[in-house]
Amino acid sequence: MASLSAAPAHILPGITAPASTRRRAPSIAASVCPSPASTRQIALSSHVLTPKTNSASNFRVSCSSREAKPSNRSPFILRFLVSPKSIAVASAGGILFHVANPFLGKISFLPSIGGGGDGGGHGGSGGSGGGGSGGWQGDDFWRFLSPEAVAKDDDSQQEWDSHGLPANIVVQLNKLSGYKKYKLGEIFFFDRRRGTTIGSEDSFFEMVSLRPGGIYSKAQLQKELETLATCGMFEKVDLETKTNPNGTINIKIPFLESTWQSADKFRCINVGLMAQSKPMEMDPDMTEKERLEYYMSQEQEYRMRIDGSRPCLLPTPVQKEILMMLRDHGKVSARLLQRIRDKVQQWYHENGFACANVVNFGNLNTKEVVCEVVEGDITDVVIQFQDKLGNVCEGNTRLSLINRELPRQLSRGLVFNIEAGKQALRNINSLGLFSNIEVNPRPDEQNEGGIIVEIKLKELEQKSAEVSTEWSLVPGRGGYPTLASIQPGGTVSFEHRNIKGLNRSLLGSVTTSNFLNPQDDLAFKLEYVHPYVDGIYDPRDRTFKVSCFNSRKLSPVFTGGPGIEEVPPIWVDRMGLKANVTENFTHHSKFTCGLVMEEITTRDESSHISSNGQRVLPSGGVSADGPPTTLSGTGVDQMVFLQANITRDNTKFVNGAIVGERNVFQLDQGVGIGSRFPVFNRHQLTVTKFHQLLDVKEGAGKPPPPVLVLHGHYGGCVGDLPSYDAFTLGGPYSVRGYNMGELGAARNILELAAELRIPVRNTHAYVFAEHGNDLGSSKDVKGNPTEVYRRVGHGSSYGIGAKLGLVRVEYAVDHNSGTGAFFFRFGERF
Repeated sequence: MASLSAAPAHILPGITAPASTRRRAPSIAASVCPSPASTRQIALSSHVLTPKTNSASNFRVSCSSREAKPSNRSPFILRFLVSPKSIAVASAGGILFHVANPFLGKISFLPSIGGGGDGGGHGGSGGSGGGGSGGWQGDDFWRFLSPEAVAKDDDSQQEWDSHGLPANIVVQLNKLSGYKKYKLGEIFFFDRRRGTTIGSEDSFFEMVSLRPGGIYSKAQLQKELETLATCGMFEKVDLETKTNPNGTINIKIPFLESTWQSADKFRCINVGLMAQSKPMEMDPDMTEKERLEYYMSQEQEYRMRIDGSRPCLLPTPVQKEILMMLRDHGKVSARLLQRIRDKVQQWYHENGFACANVVNFGNLNTKEVVCEVVEGDITDVVIQFQDKLGNVCEGNTRLSLINRELPRQLSRGLVFNIEAGKQALRNINSLGLFSNIEVNPRPDEQNEGGIIVEIKLKELEQKSAEVSTEWSLVPGRGGYPTLASIQPGGTVSFEHRNIKGLNRSLLGSVTTSNFLNPQDDLAFKLEYVHPYVDGIYDPRDRTFKVSCFNSRKLSPVFTGGPGIEEVPPIWVDRMGLKANVTENFTHHSKFTCGLVMEEITTRDESSHISSNGQRVLPSGGVSADGPPTTLSGTGVDQMVFLQANITRDNTKFVNGAIVGERNVFQLDQGVGIGSRFPVFNRHQLTVTKFHQLLDVKEGAGKPPPPVLVLHGHYGGCVGDLPSYDAFTLGGPYSVRGYNMGELGAARNILELAAELRIPVRNTHAYVFAEHGNDLGSSKDVKGNPTEVYRRVGHGSSYGIGAKLGLVRVEYAVDHNSGTGAFFFRFGERF
């Protein structure tokens, strides 16, 4: 049996405590996320489909690590703080999150480690990175990193030797052969003070790198014993081996746990970025006086270290809890220090400080226990551009534009927080300029305990063009489609983004249903966007936009009510110029004001200008004596008006369910320029509340909460009101269960809705009830189209539905007629 005794930790004469028990852990490299045997990594990644591209964008925040350096310090120092389990916890595993296209508006977070390559993004939570190497499930992550798995892998690759001795005999460590590789069967810890064998769930098992099934040499076993003897946790520790009939050996580790006197004070300090001290080795031939001077110098040096440290982020309530643990426990023991370490690191990791780690306890055998933490201070932020092959290149985007999007917590001198990394990813992604974004915090080789945050960016092509086509068949002369009746249609679009590296862009698109005869319904839009009007670093985030446009839409004002035959449609063409300035308060809340100049033309289904709505006569003919379609009465209006919009939006996603509140107020003000000098004030207010009914724990794979949605919309107009701008009731975004405009067209409207969403597996089902009312103002619309087309001006509906991907499947009951129908809708109602 081999035995090593740890140096005594008792109080020396005239000294309050050995200075060695006050020192920081010598074997800990002061780097974030240290690694004992294998590299641990914190990974934040996401995949995004940017508009008008099909390239996946991978965002990753990884915390690399390096091996702990060997120490030549006094053997009294506690080195048990960094262990395989604590490192896995400190590294916080990994986080993979998907940032959906901003137009889809959904963000979900899934835990993962590692991931795929650029081909399909980073895998995770079951290998969601299509073209990459996939990922591990949560349990597989711990299983993969566990020493048992490592030993198992090694076992399949290494050969081992039988001990060649009789079974069930105890063999001293120094009697083992130095030429053999021994396979371990079982490992036991035996507490001599309690006289009991402790289980593998005990924290002491964190201290050994030996694992059942592993293959080790005699030198490795001796090194393990030396490590245990000098870690500071044991007053005395032995290592006994016992032979098994199958040629393997069992190991028993008898020990006496180190204890120190009770403490009634607790202090937590941040020792990151502090220079490593190099104490002198104590000569065993020192006289008593020299030993006393040595201990006094060590004590003074440690006191100076404490005074030169910074306060840690650990809040006072948590420190008080730890203080109660110290007072309730009595004597300070190694197990108690491990519990305190776990408590401290748990708070850091739960609050996003994933690279923080407890590295040492000092001032043992005094009334105050000092906990030393390396929190992960950011020493530099480096931005790097990469080409398609991942090589470093010169980027087109200005660095000041990237720095503007970084959250304040990702600045030099502050502690790295994983939430700040996520926020940086979201902010940079919102620029829409990059196909790949990585945020990699790594240890700073020049500053112990510091972190350098690397931001790696792959830019999208500045110029792009896209053509999408569609084919339609129209009836020929005989009522059947012919080759000549095939109409090619589609959209041609182009974009020149990131002009001068300042995210300015020029966009254009042309759309028609028939390229062979485009004048019938040609629609186009040309837009120039100029962000940061006041400068990149100006707190007023204002963007200037100017666009010219031509569009055609079917007017819901000229729609028949229930029981009336189909009403000939009226199309509204708008062509004009629009300029506005938008000030962003947050990523969702903003204020916009601008000027609109447009010409409005109303046309019938034959594309002829129509000054009045049409009706189908009992004889089957069509009469054009309906309500006037324009303010001028000619079918063509010119109009200039001011437009303002303010949006307050604090919604967020909780496990995929949207909660919060969104309020929108819009105002259109006519200034008397245009046909018949229109002066009007058209205003709308929309209030939507997503009320979370149940508190749930947020995280990957957690179920979303049930949500109650309350919605109200008011629209009103004072002054001149052309028919095409009247407010309509009915439709998928007004009152469900009715067609667009089926309930009426009015000067003032009120809509109320309630929807209860219940999570069901990976989606949600819901019930809803809605009501719309024209407040008696339909008659105030010129020509009263509501009465002409026999609409009632109000209506209610209720029903059920389910969200299937992007599609809403609903069954809605029309309360006016008492009949119901199924509807398939795209997008969200609110």
